[in-house]
Amino acid sequence: MKALTAHTDKIDDVEAAVSEILEQLKPESGLLSRSIGILSCYADFVESGAMRAVCDALPFEVVGLTTLANVGPGSTGTMLLTLTVLTGDDVSFSVGLTAPLPSEDEAPLREEYEAARARLDRRPSLMLSFVPLLVNAGGDFFVNAFTKISGGVPNFGGLAVDHNSDYHDSCVVCNGEAYTDRYAFILLSGNVSPRFFMGSISAAKIFRERGIVTAANGNQLQTVNDVPVSDYLESLGFAKGADGFIVGLNSFPFVVDYNDGTPPVIRAIYSQTPEGHAVGGGNIPVGATLSIGSMNASEVVATAAETINAALSSGKSECFLIFSCVGRYFHLGYNPLEEAEKVQRTLDETGIPYHFAYSGGELCPAYVREGSESIVNRNHNLTFVICAL
Repeated sequence: MKALTAHTDKIDDVEAAVSEILEQLKPESGLLSRSIGILSCYADFVESGAMRAVCDALPFEVVGLTTLANVGPGSTGTMLLTLTVLTGDDVSFSVGLTAPLPSEDEAPLREEYEAARARLDRRPSLMLSFVPLLVNAGGDFFVNAFTKISGGVPNFGGLAVDHNSDYHDSCVVCNGEAYTDRYAFILLSGNVSPRFFMGSISAAKIFRERGIVTAANGNQLQTVNDVPVSDYLESLGFAKGADGFIVGLNSFPFVVDYNDGTPPVIRAIYSQTPEGHAVGGGNIPVGATLSIGSMNASEVVATAAETINAALSSGKSECFLIFSCVGRYFHLGYNPLEEAEKVQRTLDETGIPYHFAYSGGELCPAYVREGSESIVNRNHNLTFVICAL
């Protein structure tokens, strides 16, 4: 398998956008017998019709999502459409697109997965996921449901976002159509050997105090060490405002250790309930060990660089697929593209094709222990993740 990449910034010139993508890809000569396209774009490409025109012009299926900013070889920016093509003779691809998802219901996921799986002649080696940003269904539900449905196929991907504060234009893309409430995925089988890498915050940026989660409901953290979470945080030095809520809680990553040998996951805290519970971007299970970290621009760039270097030193790769959380983008302050530019500078020197996009949550398997090949599918926040193919 090999990878080809292309990009365009021609949002409002549909013909020019198609011409630039085709000129860079040269699909008439550069493709092997089976190919699939992975796309990320600024949301205005959907509205202008350029995204659809690009997909319609290509001789293979294309799946992807909208993003806040993306990167490919030779390109970094916000108002871009970036396309990566995976092509090979000894690999097979099967695309799935669920029915609309009104709630956390496994039935439409199972139906579409089984249909996509039936189009392959062997068990998938990898699932690439493009997830809608929904109020009524979260990343942990999708990760856990597809793990059960697939029997543990590694699942890597991201949640769609856009440039609006409420992400109202975010959508999943499948063959030129845009969807706000459907989950799209690609199953890969054959000669595919993915490796996974992730980075969030360094150990030096995690406070020494540890607590045990003693009450939680899904993504709502209720008590730590048997005291209300707001009281626990106040005991660590966090301040309560006049309304009784912790001030600036969404600026601090919560580090959640499942105590199962896998690396801790990071949870962004988005809000607090009237009862004072902390509402996270993913599940926080009872019995997990909780610690609080801090993140700034230098930490974002440093952990991205460390993760890329780990992937580069792990062995030869044909392509890197990369997602980073929009929370990391916002922590970059006055230079929000600093992480993306670091990725581009580092990887352009290697000649390895890559595709980087910001997401509203990252799906990436975690290895059960260092050196192990066993993985557990996980949903992450504030994390930089790589799938090396």
